[in-house]
Amino acid sequence: MGKRYFYGFNIVAAGFFIQAAGGGALATYGIFFNFIQGDFGWERATISGATSVTFLVMGTAGIICGRVTDRIGPRLIMTVAGLVLGSGYLLMSALTSPVQLYIAMGILVGLGMSTQDVPTLSTIARWFVRRRGMMSGIVKVGTGFGQVAFPLVAGALIAAFGWRNAYLFIGFAVLAMVVVAAQVLRRDPGSMGLRPDGEVAVPGSERRVQEEGLEYRVAVRTRQFWLICVANFLMVYCLVTMLVHLVPHAVDMGITVGRAGLLVSIMGGVSMAARLGMGTAADRIGARRAFLVCFIVLLVGFLWLRSATAMWMLVLYAAADGFARGGSFAVISPMVAELFGTRAHGSLFGIVNFAGTVGGALGPLVAGRTFDLHQSYATVFVLLVVFAAVGILVTLFLKPIVKPQG
Repeated sequence: MGKRYFYGFNIVAAGFFIQAAGGGALATYGIFFNFIQGDFGWERATISGATSVTFLVMGTAGIICGRVTDRIGPRLIMTVAGLVLGSGYLLMSALTSPVQLYIAMGILVGLGMSTQDVPTLSTIARWFVRRRGMMSGIVKVGTGFGQVAFPLVAGALIAAFGWRNAYLFIGFAVLAMVVVAAQVLRRDPGSMGLRPDGEVAVPGSERRVQEEGLEYRVAVRTRQFWLICVANFLMVYCLVTMLVHLVPHAVDMGITVGRAGLLVSIMGGVSMAARLGMGTAADRIGARRAFLVCFIVLLVGFLWLRSATAMWMLVLYAAADGFARGGSFAVISPMVAELFGTRAHGSLFGIVNFAGTVGGALGPLVAGRTFDLHQSYATVFVLLVVFAAVGILVTLFLKPIVKPQG
């Protein structure tokens, strides 16, 4: 008799669609940026500041989501998140003031996005051990797919129906995708009488593997935990800054909004391959080494970006950014499991994710304010080079403090 189908693959598929919806919709903000500025005349710091609120809310709520996921699982919390996330984009279609922008994009989208990584990737970490990196990578390919598809769709909808109607479509699409996919999720294989990776269950042993590792209170007192928080802060600071400001920078160079929007799709396309490739590589070389490779590629990309003067040069930067983006987002959850185990993975990953969202909140805001002061991104790019270099050094000091699982 053939091997029974493993329900964990359903978890992966659901995570893929959740990531595609949330990550794809968020990636369109740079496409809408110039249209919002053109209609209202707001400063770039004001518009980019909304994403700063998004990431702060996302990270803060993500800590709570991690604790809830550890206790009751992801299905209910992801259902509520889908409703809130979709509502945020629907409200963006009726935008009239900065206050409404910060409520819709900052608070509602932030709350909805707080469940994108922590519940989904923590659930993957519990369902898979030997193939944890690969399966995390497949889930994160969903974000890359969304970053390719949603900006292209958004651009076409804006051209045909205007940016407000485009946001209406995005809101309904995100709401439906997340809520439906959430119904598939289950906390862990033990809750269904299964074991990670589809291995044959031994009576009474279902929860042993998933609970290996450090307890929450022990892990947060280690130097390694705070080093991984710093590393993720630096990585996400750099990546989100460019997600928001690459298109405006390209437009400043004289490139049309339509062509500049293709850069976001290139980032998403390359990131899909990187998420799967680096996720799989993490299973072989370790998640920490894979994360280090991503930082090195990102640094090279920023050095190139400083001298980029043409579209083809921005395309090469977008490819480097996509590699670092996809790879780092795919391996950060496995890296937490690699360092500390999965006993308190949701809670620990929630804090690591929060550190990243603080970086994501500060990056676009600092870049927007710097541009408003100097009418140039030159200083911003220098800071990004420094942050990427520091991130490499921090990652080099990360060492596992639990025995490998499996």
